[in-house]
Amino acid sequence: MAFFALPLLMAFLGYLIKVKRWSWLIAGFNTSSAKAKAKYDEAALCNATGIFLYILGGVLLLPAVGNLTDSRDLINLGAFLSMGLTLGFIIYANTGGRFRKK
Repeated sequence: MAFFALPLLMAFLGYLIKVKRWSWLIAGFNTSSAKAKAKYDEAALCNATGIFLYILGGVLLLPAVGNLTDSRDLINLGAFLSMGLTLGFIIYANTGGRFRKK
C-alpha cells in the first residue's frame, strides 16, 4: 500500500499548484527575485505544472499496480514513462518562452 503514497502525493501537489496557485512549491520560481518573477505568467506556469503533476501521479500508479500484481513490465513501463515525462516537461517549460509575459 505504501506504493500508492507517491502517486497520491503528486496528485495532491498538482491540486495545490494548479487550483490553489501555490507557486512557491515550484522549484526555481520560488527562489527568484520579485523582479524576475514579474517576467513570468504565474497562472500559466501553475496551470502547466499542476497538469504535469496530475499526469505524473497517474503514470506512477503503474509501478504501484505492477508491484501488487508482480508485473515487472508495469514497473518498468512506469519508471520509463515517469523519467520521459519529467525530461519532456523540463524541455517544454524551458524552451520557447511559453511562460513569459507578453
